[in-house]
Amino acid sequence: MLRLVLPKGSLEKATLELFDSADLTVRRSSSVNYRASIDDPRVESVRILRPQEIPHSVADGLFDLGITGRDWVEETSSDVVSLGELKYSKVTSNPIRVVVAVPEDSPVTSVADLPDGVRVSTEYMELTRRFFAERGVDADLRLSYGATEAKVPDIVDCVVDITETGNALRAAGLRIIDEVLVSYTELVANPEAYADPEKRHAMEQVMTLLQGVLEARGKVLVKLNVPLDALDAVIGVLPAMKTPTVNELYGGAGYAVEAVVAKNQINILIPDLRDAGASDIIELPLSKIVH
Repeated sequence: MLRLVLPKGSLEKATLELFDSADLTVRRSSSVNYRASIDDPRVESVRILRPQEIPHSVADGLFDLGITGRDWVEETSSDVVSLGELKYSKVTSNPIRVVVAVPEDSPVTSVADLPDGVRVSTEYMELTRRFFAERGVDADLRLSYGATEAKVPDIVDCVVDITETGNALRAAGLRIIDEVLVSYTELVANPEAYADPEKRHAMEQVMTLLQGVLEARGKVLVKLNVPLDALDAVIGVLPAMKTPTVNELYGGAGYAVEAVVAKNQINILIPDLRDAGASDIIELPLSKIVH
């Protein structure tokens, strides 16, 4: 039913892991094969392309559904429908930022300080052109094919580049002076395909599975038993996503309590629950949380 396109390159491994966790395992004959499949009746075919190509390909109807960054949707001015953000990446769940950076020792503190004719290296020619034009700077843009940060100051005066942590720019001796765009990875659809009720329903179901995996990451399910006189104390130390589930044990011997909590709190939480009177504490992994 759905022709799906997924990103090649830096997002590839994280994307394939996400789909695998969503029980939408992408199968291909080798890591260099650009054709793949998913054993799911909602997915007709899978292709793997560079994220730069995906917005146009989806907008043109070559694919019904694709994963790409908001940065490339804006760069290509592609007419696609966003089903929502998927907050994952190759490093953290932080967004990618497209920023303007200059040498650390430069007196420039904002884009407005840059002179006309300033040489700018970037992979985002259209985004950069619009950004500088809106600020009244006539920039000399140079298309970068990679290692953009290495071109300052010998080849260009500043760069427009992506960063997630800022570490690579700082290591190159650069300082961020402005932000062009904040970009998360998104699931985007062809407008005509999205208008088809059957395809739209399938798209939304795929999105439900992917978001369920992301919601479950970093969380665990805690189950425990509590005597009658310790329930309030135990509930008081339980940082649940929502109100904990409490069921009475057979014979009125106490309560069974369960709650979803952050994994990074569990080393403190379990001893605290024990101190508050809980027993038979079980920690279980979660694969999906769907609200």
